[in-house]
Amino acid sequence: MPRARVVLVHGIRTSASMWRGQAVRLARHDLDVVAVDLPGHGARIDEPFSLAAAMRVIGDALGPPAPGTPRLLVGLSLGGYLGIEFAARHPDALDGLVAASCGTRPRGPALRGYQALARLIGRLPDRGRWMNDAVARMFLSPSAVEDVVAGGVALDAMQPTLAAVGELDVLASIAAVRVPIWFVNGRLDHFRVEERRMLRAARDARLVHVERATHLVSLVRPDEFAGAVLGAVAELERRAAARRPTR
Repeated sequence: MPRARVVLVHGIRTSASMWRGQAVRLARHDLDVVAVDLPGHGARIDEPFSLAAAMRVIGDALGPPAPGTPRLLVGLSLGGYLGIEFAARHPDALDGLVAASCGTRPRGPALRGYQALARLIGRLPDRGRWMNDAVARMFLSPSAVEDVVAGGVALDAMQPTLAAVGELDVLASIAAVRVPIWFVNGRLDHFRVEERRMLRAARDARLVHVERATHLVSLVRPDEFAGAVLGAVAELERRAAARRPTR
């Protein structure tokens, strides 16, 4: 029996392949690791993105409860926002949540600016593929770049995904989450400006900073990120042991 089931949810325009390095690291610790493709991405690139469809994909990956095996949902950026929303809507479907690189609410001028940038990129002859790959090569190691692009790049996913996520009330969803949350952010991540506000909104949460890491923390500092996930698993194990009746 595995120590835990860990479901990994990718960021926008990427796919499950971005988690290949993490899957290898986590599997060494007797974990059942599953990385999903969201609608409009990876193997599901032809499926329209919607919040309802994304929730179904995550729920199917988490599966039914198994006695003695906690279920930990891990999401990065878009995956982090979706993980928060899933945990708020389905409190009995998981035991813990790692929400990484999602420390700013997707709303207001920041969201509108991101949407405007996405529209401009979408008008490029290659719809932004060259730019996407060039930025990845600038900030990531060659092996991380290979992981990011291996499952394909969802060039048309930006607008529908951003529109759907912009409808979320992230703080209200955080407040509704009943399982422990680990907010994991790179110290250099430009998306962490509201991380303290999000931390205060949660019932049971802690904030983990990864030094010298930018937004793609799981790819920039993979060992440290895996350590944060393993720490969450260990905490879930301790809590489960404390709830067991003693003789």
